[in-house]
Amino acid sequence: MTPLKLTMQGISSLNDNTVNIRFKVESDEPMEVIAGQFLRLHFTQNDGFETFRSYSIASIFEAEKTTMDELDIAVSWVAGGLATEKLSSMQVGENMEATGPYGRFCLLPDRHERYFLIATGTGVTPYRAMLKEIEIRLQQGSEFYVVMGAQDESGLLYETDFVALEQAYDGFHYIPCLSRKQRDEAGPNDQSGYVQDYLAQYEFNPENDIAYLCGNPDMVDDAFALLKEKGMPVPQIKREKYISPPAKKK
Repeated sequence: MTPLKLTMQGISSLNDNTVNIRFKVESDEPMEVIAGQFLRLHFTQNDGFETFRSYSIASIFEAEKTTMDELDIAVSWVAGGLATEKLSSMQVGENMEATGPYGRFCLLPDRHERYFLIATGTGVTPYRAMLKEIEIRLQQGSEFYVVMGAQDESGLLYETDFVALEQAYDGFHYIPCLSRKQRDEAGPNDQSGYVQDYLAQYEFNPENDIAYLCGNPDMVDDAFALLKEKGMPVPQIKREKYISPPAKKK
């Protein structure tokens, strides 16, 4: 696959530890993307070995499948991390290589009655990308639950985008699950505890429900086990995990 050229357009803070980075995309062919897909950003280590890190596209897509020449990603800084070191030092106008898009963590063509989109941290970004398609399915009669886990309010990334859709549609529910510190003024759907605690309250319908899991690997594994115990068929539990690949010599 021919690499894409990403040119940094700007960086903005989402919280003390997470940023939104906007890139311009240059490629030989127009980059066609489906909401929920990700890119692999390429990095060269100090020892000369090459590796990559995967980031879901966080931009709100104009359509479920679209051509993009600019995109956003959300990045959480990790002390001593390769991507943190490289991305945090990039200046506007500097560029890097990427490949993609990849992934099938997308809304399936067949419409379901209820969708549970479950996330922690930057795992919420594919759901932000899906917001326009979610709106179409809401208009067709589907119901959506975005269940977002965080330690405190600062971890609820892109919250205003989800709250705006909730205010527009009765069938859309944004459920923040705060595990460490509650807000001084709780939101209407705020929950105390982990997303698994919230999901444990539900009876799922294997005929009409579908669940998506993205974020902390422990959460993904625990929620997957919980949903299976509650009768959800494995094909109707979609998971996305990012695992750092081995480096290879350039």
